[in-house]
Amino acid sequence: MSRYAVIGTGALGGYYGGLLAKAGHEVHFLMRSDASHVRQFGLRVDSKHGDFHLPAVHAYAAVEEMPVCEFVIVALKSTHNAALAQLLPPVLGKEGYAIVLQNGLHVESATEAVVGAGRVMGGCCFLCSNKVGPGHIRHLDYGNILLGSYRGLSGTSPEVPVAVLDRVVGDFAKAGIPIEGTSRLQLARWKKLMWNIPFNGLSVILNTATDRLMGDAAGRALVRAIMEEVQVAANACGEPVPVSHIDYLIEHTDQMVPYDSSMRLDYLAQRPMEIEAIFGNPLKAAREAGMAAPRIQVLHDQLKFLERNRLEGNSKGAAG
Repeated sequence: MSRYAVIGTGALGGYYGGLLAKAGHEVHFLMRSDASHVRQFGLRVDSKHGDFHLPAVHAYAAVEEMPVCEFVIVALKSTHNAALAQLLPPVLGKEGYAIVLQNGLHVESATEAVVGAGRVMGGCCFLCSNKVGPGHIRHLDYGNILLGSYRGLSGTSPEVPVAVLDRVVGDFAKAGIPIEGTSRLQLARWKKLMWNIPFNGLSVILNTATDRLMGDAAGRALVRAIMEEVQVAANACGEPVPVSHIDYLIEHTDQMVPYDSSMRLDYLAQRPMEIEAIFGNPLKAAREAGMAAPRIQVLHDQLKFLERNRLEGNSKGAAG
């Protein structure tokens, strides 16, 4: 069995880490505020595939308390990536590997800057899951992961050895996590952005969930138009996403349980939103490829406006 660390035990890290622990792997969770509660009451996961409870969990409030691990799952929101320089070195072994399970494009670059090239895997997670209380995760739908070696911003970093990638895929699969390896991580990232960009952005700006967007003719048309622009941007960046993938995403969203995007939940909870990872980085890539992406730009700018004004409002409220 493998030894894993989970940095960021929220809706995603708690779900996947919980399944790995349930399967018998040694999993160490960085939980900060939840650590005391989980040490006392365990980790609870309510899932459409079967609820489970882990009564004895390796839970920590500080990374310095954790043992060195073979694999470290980075499940923090990308807005906290500046902390990786302090979080990763104490827990990742010198011959260990990082598994970045975050939304956005080139989010792995922050981890690579800390641990070095050739030691980073990136995973695209297609997961509907929420953290609903201390040590309590509610899995609503899906859970698939596409996992690949991160080749750096230039695409020239050395790959993670195939045997290592296969081992992680095997561990996750045996834990009941639907997972596949991919040699085209950035292609997988762009395919996911075709969903994340419209639904994360519009859910915040229009204050709505997936079912209401898809149930409204104007909302549905707007989703499709944004998906089309992301698809064109992906192709301009050398990642050939077929047009048919738009219909695939729309069909699956129609079948999805009503879902609040992670960005809307962050906005409502007054947490930082992953604007640069999900919107800014793809915009930069599109510009470097010589393409304008006006719909993505408008979403980016509206979200930045909302976040700035919320922060300014909180600051004025605190001052008053």
